[in-house]
Amino acid sequence: MIRRLMILKGSITLRRFINGSHISHMKNFLGLSIAMILVGCSDDVGKVSLGLFTTKDVVINAKQDPIVTGVTCHISHVEADLDFSDPSDMSIACRQTGEISAQALAKIDRSKNGEVVFKESKSILFKSLKVRRIYDAENKTLIYLSYSTKESSGSHHHSLSTVPLYKTKAWQWALAQDVKN
Repeated sequence: MIRRLMILKGSITLRRFINGSHISHMKNFLGLSIAMILVGCSDDVGKVSLGLFTTKDVVINAKQDPIVTGVTCHISHVEADLDFSDPSDMSIACRQTGEISAQALAKIDRSKNGEVVFKESKSILFKSLKVRRIYDAENKTLIYLSYSTKESSGSHHHSLSTVPLYKTKAWQWALAQDVKN
């Protein structure tokens, strides 16, 4: 009996809250909170509209390599806000933006396949944009390959960028790797 009264009292209070002006304050707070979370998570550095009568934009993201933290990659891709699929075209440019250390390079996968360093879903139909880091030991260069995991127009679209190790703190490490092999 007491429990029923508490539930009844709670539902009456909830109805008063919902029917009152508190709901508009709650909606404003919720909307503002979601916007702040989305802005805080974004790594967008640029967004260019493709025209007045389209919902598509070219978005430019900046992504720092999680292991070789002295490298930042700028990835551009088309984003379609009101569309179920995104085009597979993308472009990548990676540059040294900080120190590249021998300790960081010692941690990377140096196989021919390299390793995926970034991954982003591009549609609900299993399409992803991936960026893979490959170490070119002969030329002492980091290669960053961006590619789509789903074929589009008969092609798996891809783009390539390189970051040479010359004149970095990792250069001596790279030279020492030649001696070991």
